[in-house]
Amino acid sequence: MSDSIQFSRNYSDKSTEQGFQFEFFCDRCSNGFRTSFRPYAIGKISSALGTASSLFGGVFSTAANASESVRSANWERAHDEAFVEAAKELRPQFMQCPRCSAWVCREKCWNTKKGLCKGCAPDLGVEMSAAQSSRSVEEVWAHAAMAEEDKKLGEENWRETIRASCPQCGAPQATNAKFCPECGAKLKSSEFCTGCGAKLVPGAKFCAECGQKAG
Repeated sequence: MSDSIQFSRNYSDKSTEQGFQFEFFCDRCSNGFRTSFRPYAIGKISSALGTASSLFGGVFSTAANASESVRSANWERAHDEAFVEAAKELRPQFMQCPRCSAWVCREKCWNTKKGLCKGCAPDLGVEMSAAQSSRSVEEVWAHAAMAEEDKKLGEENWRETIRASCPQCGAPQATNAKFCPECGAKLKSSEFCTGCGAKLVPGAKFCAECGQKAG
């Protein structure tokens, strides 16, 4: 059984009295690979004796019971051998990642160029495409959630000082308005000095060029 330890965590036993079959799964994508069915010859004999026993009893019943005892030991032995062979059969379909130790399918989840599973070394083209799609979705949501008045804001609007509340009455401002809708107080100061015409620094109380009080 030492050959099968590497697959002991991710397989499904499909064996019956008639034969043996196993299915192994990729740790990353969970895709399954099923082995070919391996018939169990003694199982057919046991099945035939069991049928005869249920119909006729007597000697057939005794033979069926004896066959069952033999089958238990022989079946377990044959099952173990079949499991080892199954592991060998599907071993070429899997690779073990040296970084995370996961057993992944060679076809879909193994990065041959990097020598790692795609969980540890994703395909860059796939990641770039996913990143672009994610960014596009973010932009769609951002645009959908934006109010009409916000869509009109340009870069110059974000550079100016925007008041969140009125300095006169303290009312919160829902928009980037010039005057308070509650008390009518002026919210935006002049961009240019009324005395010399120089451009005022946002938030300045006096003109830095002539000393004129900002309006």
